[in-house]
Amino acid sequence: MTATEQDAAATSSRRSSVLVAAGILLSRISGLIRQAAFGHFLGAGLVADAFTTALRIPNLLQNLLGEGVLSASFIPVYARLLEEGDEEEAGRVAGAIAGMLALVSSIIVLVGVVFAGPITDLFAWGLSSERRDLTVRLVRIMTPGVGVLVLSAWCLGVLNSHRQFFLSYVAPVLWNVAQIAALVAFGLTGTTGEDLATVLAWAMVAGSVLQFGVQLPAVRGLVPHLRLSLDRRRESVRKVVRAFVPIVSGRGVVQLMAYVDLAIASFLAFGAIAVLGFAQTLYLLPISLFGMAVAAAELPELSRAKAAEREHLAARINAGLARIAFFVVGSVLVFVFLGDLLVEALFGYGQFGDDAVRAVHLVLVGYCLGLVGNTSSRLYQSALYGSGEARLPAIAAGVRVGVSAVFGALLMFQLDRVVLVPGGGFELIGDLPAFGPLDKTLRETTEARHLGAVGLAIAAGMSAWIETAILRRRLEADLERDLKPGGGQLGRTVGAAVVAVPVAFLTRALFGGWPAIPGALAAIGVTGGVYVTVAAGIGVGEARDLLQVAQRRVEQVLARVGVGSETDGEILATKAGGPPADEQQGDAPEQDAHEEGQVRTQPDESGDLGDDQQDDGQHDQ
Repeated sequence: MTATEQDAAATSSRRSSVLVAAGILLSRISGLIRQAAFGHFLGAGLVADAFTTALRIPNLLQNLLGEGVLSASFIPVYARLLEEGDEEEAGRVAGAIAGMLALVSSIIVLVGVVFAGPITDLFAWGLSSERRDLTVRLVRIMTPGVGVLVLSAWCLGVLNSHRQFFLSYVAPVLWNVAQIAALVAFGLTGTTGEDLATVLAWAMVAGSVLQFGVQLPAVRGLVPHLRLSLDRRRESVRKVVRAFVPIVSGRGVVQLMAYVDLAIASFLAFGAIAVLGFAQTLYLLPISLFGMAVAAAELPELSRAKAAEREHLAARINAGLARIAFFVVGSVLVFVFLGDLLVEALFGYGQFGDDAVRAVHLVLVGYCLGLVGNTSSRLYQSALYGSGEARLPAIAAGVRVGVSAVFGALLMFQLDRVVLVPGGGFELIGDLPAFGPLDKTLRETTEARHLGAVGLAIAAGMSAWIETAILRRRLEADLERDLKPGGGQLGRTVGAAVVAVPVAFLTRALFGGWPAIPGALAAIGVTGGVYVTVAAGIGVGEARDLLQVAQRRVEQVLARVGVGSETDGEILATKAGGPPADEQQGDAPEQDAHEEGQVRTQPDESGDLGDDQQDDGQHDQ
C-alpha cells in the first residue's frame, strides 16, 4: 500500500469513525436522559434493583446471537460478496441468516417467558422474595423485546456493510425515547413503584420494535434480492455458520461467567444492582464513543490489509490507541475528580438521593481503574478479528470475567459492611475480614447505603488490564512489532491530566455552589479545556487536531456574521498547520470510501455488572 493510499484509507476511516461516534453519541445522550428519568421516578432501591436485574437476564440472548457475533461471522462474508459484485448471492445470504436468527431467537424467547422463574433463580439466586417476584414478572415482559433486538443487530450489520453507518447507530434512540415517554407520562400521573416498573418494561418492548422497524425499510431498499429462508446449502451461508458456532460457543462461556457477577451482586444490600447500572451508564460513554467507534472503523481496514504489511498494521493500531487514550484519559479525569457533580447533574432528582449520588460516584471511580485498558482492548479485538482469530478474544474475556468475579466477591463482602453516613463520612457495620454476605434481614430492611458494589467495580477495573495484556501480547507476536500503551502517547496524555487535576479542585470550589447542571458543565468545561490545551502544548496530536477543529468552527461562525471571510479562515487554518477549511469538514469525498472498498462493522457493545454494558449483559443503548 502506497503512502497516498494509506492517507486515503486513514481519512475514510476517520470519517467513518465520526459517523459511528455521532450515532452512538445521540444514542448515549438519550440513554442518559432515560436513566435520569428512571432515577427520578424509581430511585436506586428495591424496584430499581428488580428492573435492572430483569433487563440483564434476557439480554444474554442479544449478546449471544446479536451484535459482536454478527461482526465476526456474518458481516465479513456478506461484505465480501458485495465487493465482488454478487448482490443476488449477498441478498440470499442475508435472508438465510435473518431467517435462522428469527427462528432461534423465537425458541429462546419462548423458553425465557415460560421458565422465567427458574431462570431468574439461576442467575440471581440471592434476591429476596419481594425482589425476586417482581424480577420474574418483568423478565416475562421484556424477553420478547430482547428477541427483537437480535434482528435489529442483523439490520445494523447489513447497513454497515453498505456504508450506511449513522442510521444503524442512531436507531437505539427510539428504544430510549419509548421508555422516557412512558416514565414521564405515567410517572407524572402518579404511577409509582412496581406498577411504573411494569409500564416501563412494556415500553422497552415497544422501543425494541421501533428500533428494528426504523432500520428495516433502509435494509429492504439496499438489499433488493433479500429473501427470508432457512437455506444452509449455500457455501456462503455455511461459511457464516461455521464462523458463528465457535464464536457463540466462546462468547457463551464468557456470558455465563459474566452472570456470576449478577448472582453474587444479588447478595448485596438493597440498591447495589441499581447503583451499578447507573455507574455503568456513564462508564460506557467513553468506551462507546471512543473505543468502539475507533474499533468499528478500523476493523475493515485491518481485515483488508495483507499479513505482509505488518508495519502498516502496527502503525494503524498504535494510531488508534493514541486516539483512544487521549479521550479516555480525559474521561477518567472528569469521572474521578468531578464525577459526583456529573452524577448529581444527571440523576440527582426525585427519588435519587444524595447517598445514591455518592455511591454511584464511588463505583464509577472503581471502574475507572481499568477504563483505558478496557477501551484499548476493543481495538485489539478488532485487529484479531481482522486476522481471522476469533477464539482468543473470547478466551481473554473469559479470563477477565473469571478474575473479576473471584476478586469482586472478596472485595464486595468487605465493603458491604461499610455504609455512607450523612455529611460525607463512612461507618463500619460488623467485623472484618468477612467471607460471606450480611444477614438477609439487614440487607433488605436497612435504609443505609452500603458500598459492596464498589468492590465489584474495583475488581472489574483491575481485571480489564489482564484481558488487554493477553490480546496485546498475541498481536505483538503476530506482527513482530511493539504496540505501545496509548500508541506511545500515554505518558504525555497522563501528564496533561495530572496538570489539570488542581484545576478540577479549583472548579469544584468555584462552581460547587451553583445549580447542579450549570455547575457541572462549568467545572467540566474549564477542566477539560485545560487538559486539551496542555496536551496540545506537549505534543499530543489528537489534542492539536481538536483545537484546530475548534478554531475552524469559530472562524466559520465569524465569517457567517461578517466578522471574517471564508478566505480568511482558509489562510488562518493553513497557518495553523491544517488544510483549508473546506477540506477539514470531515466529509471525505464519497468516491474515496468506495475506491478503498471499505466496510464498517458494528462495535461489540457490552455490559455486565463487572464490565461494560452490552457484551456481557445489560442492554443500555
